[in-house]
Amino acid sequence: MADFLQQCVAGLSAGAIYASLALALVLIYRFTGIVNFAQGELAMFATYIAWTFIDAGLPFWLALMLTLAISFVGGMVIERVIIRPVEGAPELTIVIVTVGLFIFVNAAAGWIWSFLIKDFPNPFPDGALRAGGVSVGYSTLGILAVIGGVMGLLYLLFRHTKIGLGMRAVAADPVSARLVGIRVGWTLALGWGLAATVGAVSGVLVAPLLFLEPNMMGGVLIYAFAAATLGGFDSPLGAVAGPLIVGVAETLAGAYVDAIGSDLKIGVPLAIILAVLLLRPQGLFGRPVVERA
Repeated sequence: MADFLQQCVAGLSAGAIYASLALALVLIYRFTGIVNFAQGELAMFATYIAWTFIDAGLPFWLALMLTLAISFVGGMVIERVIIRPVEGAPELTIVIVTVGLFIFVNAAAGWIWSFLIKDFPNPFPDGALRAGGVSVGYSTLGILAVIGGVMGLLYLLFRHTKIGLGMRAVAADPVSARLVGIRVGWTLALGWGLAATVGAVSGVLVAPLLFLEPNMMGGVLIYAFAAATLGGFDSPLGAVAGPLIVGVAETLAGAYVDAIGSDLKIGVPLAIILAVLLLRPQGLFGRPVVERA
């Protein structure tokens, strides 16, 4: 029993990492209807910016704050310069644009910082909290606390601020929002900036557990897509619950299903994506799309 609980804790730790990137994916989709395939690379690029500040001698948390500010502005610029010109274009065009952005950001990071692996400092202390034969690392607790804090701040933003109300109105009906005086274009740019900021948090959380290099978010992006699909692409709650479920399922499958093992664990999120699309396309917490004839 203790081993089972330990595997669940490990799954929750992995799921918390997927949650931060899945939340960024959901934010952009909720406000613009776009699935941003470059979200992981934007998070990776932001992590390199944080590493540059830290390498220059800045304290970790100051470097993080500066990185989040740069990521926010960068997300808005990307929306205005790259996404806005193809607004209203066929979905395939937008997919190609985000995939092109993926390739460009990845290559730019390798060109600027090289493809050599770098160490990234862990902001959380070493060690673990032990109870009942189960060990929970302080790093895991720290990651869960950060994700919980991000969710709390987003809830306050969307429910108790004028900007958040405007963003919800644009997400619900951009045409009606424009008619009542909301600047839809700037609101969409804010949505991209917010998603880029959340993505930067994801990159900073992932880098200490892996190694900092331009391709570090590739696997995480697959899990984040599976998690967002499971939870529902239009549900921030699903963006957190889905990754935790995916993380636990992946870990338990790798530990207890001999045919999967540690080598084939990446097949678990792909199987989850397929099952959800077949059985419940809107996800566990998403709303079904209703079209009037």
